[in-house]
Amino acid sequence: MNANSSESKAPHSASEDANDKLKLLERHQQIQQLVQSKGFVTIEQLAREFNVTPQTIRRDINTLSSAGVIRRFHGGAGMSSSTENVAYTERKILCFEEKRLIARAVAEQIPDHASLFINIGTTTEAIAQALTKHKRLRIITNNLNVATILSSNKDFEVIVAGGLVRHRDGGIIGEATIDFIQQFKVDYGIIGISGIDQDGTLLDFDYREVRAARAIIDNSRRVFLASDHTKFGRNAMVRLGNISEIDTLFTDQSPPQALVEVMAQADVRLVVAS
Repeated sequence: MNANSSESKAPHSASEDANDKLKLLERHQQIQQLVQSKGFVTIEQLAREFNVTPQTIRRDINTLSSAGVIRRFHGGAGMSSSTENVAYTERKILCFEEKRLIARAVAEQIPDHASLFINIGTTTEAIAQALTKHKRLRIITNNLNVATILSSNKDFEVIVAGGLVRHRDGGIIGEATIDFIQQFKVDYGIIGISGIDQDGTLLDFDYREVRAARAIIDNSRRVFLASDHTKFGRNAMVRLGNISEIDTLFTDQSPPQALVEVMAQADVRLVVAS
């Protein structure tokens, strides 16, 4: 009786195992497709999409990363391309809360009556929002979204750089942009970045955007870099400079130890927002 019962269950158990493996394979394929279409997907998004736990998604990402089909990042998965950034609409919601905390930390370090450069990026747009209650700021920006946010305060003077407007994110780039920025010398330059290598190299995807950011660094008395933790170790093709040229790094998690050591040697201040 017991033997017959065991025999009747064995084929069912094998079938369940086969189904589980098929579901796992299908989920891996769908995760890969989502990452390819979006550029970056968070663990939380994937867990909701497939109705599984974040731990399950982390195992999936580790498997796919080991196979070389996607790249594991802090908080999610992305493509390993060094030539294309995540779409602007995705970057707007990616690490939204972390960017808000970083923005608040940066805004606390900016006094009233200061002059600022603010460059392109979703993190710098969050910083602009956090600055709206300040008094009598003078801001030069090559980001139309930043200009729109800050122009809501009638006490501010907002100056927009000339140049080519990038339709995908409202960034302004080109030779005219650089020439315009170089006319000023301001108290604070606030910049974002796409990637920070372990050796402190600052990386981005568009060489024209990098040239504008370079002009901001060169013409600011103090430079604040705002970067969430997903940028640590992230790959991008164009070199902006080195973190040693930055006065303060604002982030939401402590950087990798190798980067912390580079910053310490260069006397770069670290602010971890919480």
